[in-house]
Amino acid sequence: MKRYLKEFYNKQMFFPTGVGMLINPFYFARDNLHTAMKKFAPMLHGQLLDVGCGRKPYQPLFNVECYVGLDIDNDISRARNQADYFYDGKQFPLPDASFDALLCNQVLEHVFNPEIFLSEIVRVMKPGGRLLLTVPFVWDEHEQPYDYARYTSFGLRALLEHCGLKIVRQEKLGADASVLFQLANAYFFKISRGMSRPVRALVVAPLFAVVNVGGIFARWVLPSNPDLFLDHVILAEKSL
Repeated sequence: MKRYLKEFYNKQMFFPTGVGMLINPFYFARDNLHTAMKKFAPMLHGQLLDVGCGRKPYQPLFNVECYVGLDIDNDISRARNQADYFYDGKQFPLPDASFDALLCNQVLEHVFNPEIFLSEIVRVMKPGGRLLLTVPFVWDEHEQPYDYARYTSFGLRALLEHCGLKIVRQEKLGADASVLFQLANAYFFKISRGMSRPVRALVVAPLFAVVNVGGIFARWVLPSNPDLFLDHVILAEKSL
């Protein structure tokens, strides 16, 4: 039973349903990303490389010939035992033009030298290959001290094009009033980490649910704002 509950909780963190709305402090961000992954996954085919794969949470959404995970080489990544290859921070341990598609989900903000990193992505892509990239725009500092950047839509487009990629689709996730409620829950989550478990369960967790419900209502009744949003999602191609 305990194992089932843990698996159910972990699933709600990345693929939140109505229950996830009541328990997930990152409900809007994760729900938006899940929706984007489902939308764009059918546009990637063949051999896919998940760059910064973590636990490969979105692998079930991709119907590809082969799904390969690459992660930064550190003790945490090794302990997960999910990555197929490890990255030393300089060069991917993979041959040129070896993948039809690449996924890079919420990773670029943790890269200190983005042009070098993106040049490696382009190097291992086949001509005509596609990259699905998501990056936060409005978010708190996380995974400190390895959080280096936030990108505007213009800066991100310019960076990708400079590295030899053509933008096919570019969208903004959470460009509505829910962004304010998501930031509120991110705030409550951060300040609650030092609290005792009973206090978090009795006070903070119910607060997440109230804020999430308020965000859903606000998203319905208030106008959207394309200049304030949670995440970028970009589909890009390597030239033939």
